[in-house]
Amino acid sequence: MKEFFKVTPLESVLHYASIFPSCGIETVPLERSLGRVLGIDIVSETDLPDFPRSTVDGYAVRAASTFGATEANPAYLAVVGTVAMGQRPGFAVGAGQAAAVSTGGMLPEGADSVVMVEHTEAIDDTTLEVYRSIPPGQHVIEIGEDFRRGAPILAQGRRLRPQEVGLLAAFGKNTVPVYRQPRIGIISTGDEVVAVEDTPAPGQIRDINTYALGGFIREAGGIPLAFGIVKDDLEALFKTCASALDTSDMLLISGGSSVGARDYTVDVLSRLPDPEILVHGIPISPGKPTILARSGKKAVWGLPGHVVSAMVVFKMVVEPFVRHIGGDGSGASPGLRIRARLSRNLASAQGRIDFVRVRLIQRDGNRWAEPVLGKSGLIHTMVQADGLVEIGMNTEGLDRGERVDVIPLGSFI
Repeated sequence: MKEFFKVTPLESVLHYASIFPSCGIETVPLERSLGRVLGIDIVSETDLPDFPRSTVDGYAVRAASTFGATEANPAYLAVVGTVAMGQRPGFAVGAGQAAAVSTGGMLPEGADSVVMVEHTEAIDDTTLEVYRSIPPGQHVIEIGEDFRRGAPILAQGRRLRPQEVGLLAAFGKNTVPVYRQPRIGIISTGDEVVAVEDTPAPGQIRDINTYALGGFIREAGGIPLAFGIVKDDLEALFKTCASALDTSDMLLISGGSSVGARDYTVDVLSRLPDPEILVHGIPISPGKPTILARSGKKAVWGLPGHVVSAMVVFKMVVEPFVRHIGGDGSGASPGLRIRARLSRNLASAQGRIDFVRVRLIQRDGNRWAEPVLGKSGLIHTMVQADGLVEIGMNTEGLDRGERVDVIPLGSFI
């Protein structure tokens, strides 16, 4: 099957994500839901808030009682009580009356607004001067103003941030149905690859990809499973892949994807249960010899061995698949992009998509994308980069000063 090397457009590759099913749903405690993907639609079971409350410290009043009030001509109101926090007021406010209330306190019946304490002065325990005319609803959150009973509040497929976790707490959700995090197996291949704790002999390199790809997997919401280093041995690679698929939802094989005498990856993939080679080659740089196959309902990737190529391919090609099977509603959508001006001309060959590493700098009141120059296999070009700029396959290059979209690398920007 070595002759199976015909590039598939990137857009077509990304469409294959839809053929792979999600990992299913589990229920987790609310305190462990941060970063997880919501497994169901959440609908409000009650109004939020379910009582009218003040947004300031002041006095609950009928707005009409303050109409025309100024510093020169204040309104005089009778103080009929104080609202205790966390309790329903046992009295009402009528015309010409007021009740002291703290931020978050419930408005007494009859009150429709709150005048800030800064705009009042207590004459005595029962008489209040008001120096500001206020409209109905001023400094008040009405019943259901945040969410109405029966309204959708969070959609299935949404990744939960601290604010969504807080919202779920507001509705008393102490457990949350979320998608199970995809378990992504990683196998590094090659006679030249040694463990990170070993000292490489001449011609050898440490296993960078297991750790770099593991980090990208975690950022995408998955759980990396390392299956070690496999030498260039067909049977050993097959056995490791078959075993890894038993406990993984997706498998990444780094190395062995390029055409060469020791390319075992395609041969191994064709021997897995219910196999199909979907892609062998994508017109992108770096990462052209990327392989996508399926074994049953699981995706198996052959990634380049060079660490920079492997990381770029994961970010631009594999990550949407990880998010998809993890239930992330964003799926293969473009995601966050940062607008910037290109700091120099960039040449590109037609017929492929180039992903250029850039750093973001602020200069002259503008954000600039400065290309990180260096050969494709040098890891420092990724370390120095804040993101990637895409040059389309029908574009000969980009000009200095042109506005570009920067695809962020890492979650620390």
